[in-house]
Amino acid sequence: MTRTDPLDVPRPDARLHFGVFFQGVNHWTIWSDPASGSQIDPASFRKVARTAERGLFDAFFLGEGLRLREVDGLIHELDVAGRPDAITQLAALAAVTERIGLVSTSNTTFNEPADLARRLSGLDLLSEGRAGWNVVTTDNAWTGANFRRGGYLDHADRYRRAEEFLTVARALWDGWADGAVAGAADAPGWAAPEAVGRVRHRGTQFDVDLAPTLPRSAQGHPVIFQAGDSGEGRDFAARNADVVFSAHGNDFDDALAFAEDLRRRLLAAGRPADDLRILPGTEIIIGATEAEALEKKRWIRLQQVTPATALGVAGLLWGIDLSDRDADGPLPKEDPVVAENDGSFGARRVADPRAVVAEWREKAETNGWSLREAVIALGPQRGHVGTPAGLADRFAHWVRHGAVDGFNVTPYLIPDGLDDIVDLLVPELQERGVYPTAYAGRTLREHLGLREPLTRRSTTDGRRAG
Repeated sequence: MTRTDPLDVPRPDARLHFGVFFQGVNHWTIWSDPASGSQIDPASFRKVARTAERGLFDAFFLGEGLRLREVDGLIHELDVAGRPDAITQLAALAAVTERIGLVSTSNTTFNEPADLARRLSGLDLLSEGRAGWNVVTTDNAWTGANFRRGGYLDHADRYRRAEEFLTVARALWDGWADGAVAGAADAPGWAAPEAVGRVRHRGTQFDVDLAPTLPRSAQGHPVIFQAGDSGEGRDFAARNADVVFSAHGNDFDDALAFAEDLRRRLLAAGRPADDLRILPGTEIIIGATEAEALEKKRWIRLQQVTPATALGVAGLLWGIDLSDRDADGPLPKEDPVVAENDGSFGARRVADPRAVVAEWREKAETNGWSLREAVIALGPQRGHVGTPAGLADRFAHWVRHGAVDGFNVTPYLIPDGLDDIVDLLVPELQERGVYPTAYAGRTLREHLGLREPLTRRSTTDGRRAG
């Protein structure tokens, strides 16, 4: 429910958190503009991370692309792709940044906990407590075909494996006692007796027996991020996550309903209702006036959804090759071909394409849209558009009323797509008292105002230590 009473502000002291999402495979990052930089040049990563740090962003996120998208067995050449290994790239960024968090999207389906937990722990130590892990799962055979075991994991098992994976990872991160390493040259040994515990775990997914090789970092554990939006995914987040990404970042009422649902699930899981940070993904488009911002948005959409991209997206809906059509002409007259989804393009076909095509035709005729305009208007609606002052007022309202804790920003241009946000929007937010003027500490957990890791808490923290 929308709160309209200006005095009804449930979180008057709330502060907005920003992250920046350097995507994996996608067509939303404009690669064709002359101002666009390379998506794999280390200089691009450094520029984005340093700009975000200058703007006091909490975290720099790397998306994961385990396989390039394909259509009918051919590489889809319209997307930005070729992302380096996340932990490798973030370790390099740790050396050229000081405060910003570094978050790796790493899959629990095609990794093993003993290896990934050690690599994440290494990043956490190298960055002095700035690491985060975006826990993702994959259940489709199309992605799994790049791995020895293929698409072996049933959909129902992906969160079971992810939860067991996290259990093992946390046990490994907790394997070293506090103060395990000698703090003085005259200590009798390099480590205190029995300071390093052996981790033994035997479950349905993993059989582990080893002594962890690294101590904890300054923040205890890497911060856990999660993005599943199903009921199962929300429950997983309520039991395990520190931060949740969501697709509920465009409409205030929708965002608030999502946030309140998550808070109910947190309480049911035995955690405090404020134990999660909710950061919807979004795009921010800024203009000097509202009209300028809207015109800029139109230009950006036309750059993101090129004629070839529009025909590719529509071809998935119709189930036929439309590459020889005119994207700026009318919608195809053919009826869609109903085909079983084969994971082509790395996307799922809609369940009832005939109904969707009928809706597209009706709206295109009513509005006079071309095929490309229909793809833009009826595709994913993403982002916030406005002036710096107008956006600051909107975001202040959202965070103070509990709809979000901030946003994970997807720049439409690399490497300079954050400049307007940092130079124009951040000062307006700071003026309204909803954005920090300095980092809260040195670790990612401190930036986000999070409690101790779940397994490190006492019962007074809201959950018994594991």
